[in-house]
Amino acid sequence: MTSLRIGSRGSQLALWQANHVAALLREQGHDVSIEIIKTTGDKITDVALAKVGTKGMFTKEIEEALAERRINLAVHSMKDVPTELAPEFDLAAIMKREDPRDAFISVKYHRIESLPQGARVGTSSLRRQCQLKAMRPDLDTIPLRGNVDTRLKKLESGEYDAIILAAAGVHRLGLHKHLRYQIPAETMCPAVGQGALAIEIRRDDAALRSILACLDHADTRAAIVCERALLGSLGGGCQVPIGALAEKRTGTMHLIAMAGRPDGSEVLREQASGNDPEELGCATAQALLKRGADRILAEVYTQEVAVPRQP
Repeated sequence: MTSLRIGSRGSQLALWQANHVAALLREQGHDVSIEIIKTTGDKITDVALAKVGTKGMFTKEIEEALAERRINLAVHSMKDVPTELAPEFDLAAIMKREDPRDAFISVKYHRIESLPQGARVGTSSLRRQCQLKAMRPDLDTIPLRGNVDTRLKKLESGEYDAIILAAAGVHRLGLHKHLRYQIPAETMCPAVGQGALAIEIRRDDAALRSILACLDHADTRAAIVCERALLGSLGGGCQVPIGALAEKRTGTMHLIAMAGRPDGSEVLREQASGNDPEELGCATAQALLKRGADRILAEVYTQEVAVPRQP
């Protein structure tokens, strides 16, 4: 029996994820404990994520604990993991993906189209804001930080007419009460890695890599490689609205991707298929760049992003 210590953020969703992995490892006969680690992203709760602009804001402190051998492995939401890992770390497992789409959640309204003029929509993401504004320029998009249950309480109290969350988190926590529908990826392209869990280890820990091999899902890993290749080629981070979703369809990888202005005034979309996930991601990024994403990204990176006003 191996004694394993998992590092995790302390949010309700992060702990669900860590406990999920712990349960699977205990089924293999391992002794597993969880250490809660507060990250930069957890400490900064009164500023929109796009304003923070720190790479690895939800992983840096956990990686430090990994390097110091206080923990053996870290469980992350894949979309929080920077596109470039430090050389001493590795993603030993990328688990089977949950629903990657965004979820429309509202007490009163059933679809984005049915929201009244000027409705208040809460979202923590410039990617979601961009695509919402492209569909409905009249909507008032307002920053929404906090745990999933906190965000739902703000909705129920009437602060928002609707909120947009990752469907995977809603499903994992069983918080379906006001879930109206999952927004099609062609309408609202998800974040890179959304819905997938990553298990990070020290690169030299061969024994643990062997233990975790059974949790790695080949098709999900291939999709994530594709999406992260696109994001890396675009040089994207939380300051820029970029989305991508790769899926295996009849043996071929299919990728949809978008890049746009935070105000939704320009949204570029691409779709492509191929057999090499990394090549597909890089080629699709180049197609977006040639259509003007280079201009959009240059402008966004050289000026402060217009983040929605605080309520």
